[in-house]
Amino acid sequence: MPSSPRHSGSSGDRTVYSEFGATARPDATERPISELPPNQQNIRIQASRKGRKGKTVTVITGFQAKPETLAALLKQLKTQCGAGGTVKDNEIEIQGDHTQTLLPILTKLGYKAKISGG
Repeated sequence: MPSSPRHSGSSGDRTVYSEFGATARPDATERPISELPPNQQNIRIQASRKGRKGKTVTVITGFQAKPETLAALLKQLKTQCGAGGTVKDNEIEIQGDHTQTLLPILTKLGYKAKISGG
């Protein structure tokens, strides 16, 4: 059976309209993250137990930094609190309720930090 003339030139690309002729979509992991200095970042510190089987975790959000910077900061904060932690989705999570401990540490590092939630 001969191929249809409508589909003979297409190689799986189903783009209907493309301005400026961009053929490849940038991947979500390749987006450049603009790193702001600490004094321009508004950081929120919150103790959370949601979805963690009743365990309290301190979540620090609002970072606009590269993953390497967050990893270095996480290591420093874990040492200061004496607890474990991780970086997830540009947020730092530290095991336990350390909101009062982390506020002066982050402020001393130059971040504009506030405790949110109650």
